Amino acid sequence: MKKAVFFDIDDTLYDTSGFAKLARKAALNVMIDAGLPLETEDAYKLLREIIKEKGSNYDKHFNVLTKRVFGEEKPLLIALGMITYHNVKFALLRLFPETMSTLIYLKGKRYHLGVISNGITIKQWEKLIRLGLNHFFDQVVTSQEAGVAKPDEKIFQLALERMGCKAEKSIMVGNKFSEDILGAVNVGMSVILVNSKLTEAEERYIEKEGIKLDIVSDISEVKEIL
Repeated sequence: MKKAVFFDIDDTLYDTSGFAKLARKAALNVMIDAGLPLETEDAYKLLREIIKEKGSNYDKHFNVLTKRVFGEEKPLLIALGMITYHNVKFALLRLFPETMSTLIYLKGKRYHLGVISNGITIKQWEKLIRLGLNHFFDQVVTSQEAGVAKPDEKIFQLALERMGCKAEKSIMVGNKFSEDILGAVNVGMSVILVNSKLTEAEERYIEKEGIKLDIVSDISEVKEIL
């Protein structure tokens, strides 16, 4: 029977800390230089409000920004913002130091590897390709494809079906307790929490429900468990 390990992407396989803020501010500064009549911090505050309102996976934040400032969309400013944002973001993409060796180890142990990620399918594949990881994964399942987001059981069930494996033979590795860990536990998968600390409320819940959870501070420690 197949053995499978599924991973989250952001802050599990690579470090996202700070890069989004840097990329957004770089984009806004270019837009300001080209005629956006705001100070950087004011523009950033407005952009964050739009992101909160529309969601991080919405792909037209800069369109909304220019429309709110000018009363209409400004294609030149939008294009400048988008290009700068993506250039800076991808320039800052960095794997955690032991990600590659961990995936190689798991492949050597004949685990089938997959991704379960909240987000737009093309964007998730783009991250994996730019990080040089796409060839490691047999299946990549996103909330866009599943029609629901983690921790909904349906996205985990879809991933298991596509991989052709049973929940009891599968492990989920992620950095978010509420999304990655609880969702996987609810379908019967084993779980590993990485790069994250539990809150007191989460610790009480784990004890109350008798959840078996491995916690590691570095993705390389997954090799010691598996």
